[in-house]
Amino acid sequence: MKSSTKDNAEGKMHQVKGKVKETVGRIVKDSDLEAEGIVENINGKTQEKIGEIKKVAGK
Repeated sequence: MKSSTKDNAEGKMHQVKGKVKETVGRIVKDSDLEAEGIVENINGKTQEKIGEIKKVAGK
C-alpha cells in the first residue's frame, strides 16, 4: 500500500474514532473523553491532509 493511501485511510479511521469519542463524551457528560475525541478527530484530519500532499508530491 502506498504511503499516501495509508495516511489517508488511517486519517479517516482516526476521524471516525474521534467523532465517536466526542459524541459519547458529550452524552455521558465526560468532558475529558469529549476533548480526547476532538483532538483525535483533528489529528485524523491532519494525517489525511498529509496523505493528500504525499499523493500530489508523488511519494
